Amino acid sequence: MKIGLDIMGGDYAPKATVLGAIEAHSQLKNNQHLVLVGDKDQIIPILQDQNFNPDHFEYVHTTEVIGMGEHPTKAIAQKPNASITVGYQLLKEGKLDSFASAGNTGAMLVGAMFSVKAIPGVMRPAIASIAPQLAGGYSILLDVGANADCKPENLLQFGVLGSLYIEHIYGVKNGKVGLMNIGEEEEKGDLLSQATYPIMKDSSLINFIGNIEGRDLFNNTADVIVCDGFTGNVMLKLAESFYVITRKKGFKDEFFDRLNYEEIGGSPILGINAPAVIGHGVSSPKAIKNMVLMSRDMVETNLIEKFKAAFN
Repeated sequence: MKIGLDIMGGDYAPKATVLGAIEAHSQLKNNQHLVLVGDKDQIIPILQDQNFNPDHFEYVHTTEVIGMGEHPTKAIAQKPNASITVGYQLLKEGKLDSFASAGNTGAMLVGAMFSVKAIPGVMRPAIASIAPQLAGGYSILLDVGANADCKPENLLQFGVLGSLYIEHIYGVKNGKVGLMNIGEEEEKGDLLSQATYPIMKDSSLINFIGNIEGRDLFNNTADVIVCDGFTGNVMLKLAESFYVITRKKGFKDEFFDRLNYEEIGGSPILGINAPAVIGHGVSSPKAIKNMVLMSRDMVETNLIEKFKAAFN
């Protein structure tokens, strides 16, 4: 297994990403190899400073970087030797089994759609995130930012993708799928929610339990929480702020600790032809490590083939 990691992506790259790669290395099996994509001249000195043998990694040298503020489509087109562009090309060619980056989120999405592309039958890939549950375990929330505007058919497909992800990554079979709304009643919500409900209700592809509300995000009501990317992104960032607030207020709690983005690592792009994970821009070495392990799990469980079979 070859796990690609963009060393140049993130606010604290390359040091944080290299340190994260070192942490991840200790948790990978002998047949699982990290491939560092980035400026090798910057990578090697950091490894040497840590007294870490550079031979533990493989390298793909690149000379360009897509900045966090750059226009994604233009950057992908105009920077063919950028770490994100090269990483996706290697993923497309099968020279990598997965690719992860804490760099420009838009470029990661554009790169995914232009190179490895969506699985046939998937109208719009989604970015997913996980939400800790009070009774233990996690639920999956999607979309959290790839699709600000959606159609009912998109939300149904998000339910299918989320159900497969939580089954094969977290072992939750026949996961309960809830539609995020402003009330539990079938007729509640905006036009999108009202149109989506009957489609989900009539579908045999998911275990639909109906509408859920914001209060249900952490209470084990649903295993898969479906919404458009605008709503999901607002919810995700609000949830992330809870952990920050607990730190600032000076108290420590196991549940709120699980809201720490470092523990989650990254957000997978679901519905494309290869595993890809987007990390937080402010990713620490710990977050990078967990992003790599998430990539590993997606390859190990053969998740993409499960998606392809579902949409065949």
